[in-house]
Amino acid sequence: QVHLVESGGGLVQAGGSLRLSCVASGNIFSFYAMAWYRQAPGKQRELVATMTSRGTTNYADSVKGRFAISGDNAKNTLYLQMNSLETGDTAVYYCNALRNGFNYWGRGTQVTVSS
Repeated sequence: QVHLVESGGGLVQAGGSLRLSCVASGNIFSFYAMAWYRQAPGKQRELVATMTSRGTTNYADSVKGRFAISGDNAKNTLYLQMNSLETGDTAVYYCNALRNGFNYWGRGTQVTVSS
């Protein structure tokens, strides 16, 4: 069983920064890939950023240049550094891990960006 626990969300003004953390129950690079998704009210869940076990990263166009995904294997933790936050970034952010064809999810952490 894989457990993912997110933290670091909160209320921030537009232009500010937050760093989200996702602690996994195991070596994060043992997963084929890990990712951050987000879901805003009334919208579908969307992919924000991914990182493969080899360290390759990809980002949604809407966050490129502002967000950075990274991992600390010693701490079994995945991060999402979010800078220059916009009101459109307001959403619940979920950590995701893919292993052996199964997707695992955390419960999410709320990020609210005020104008």
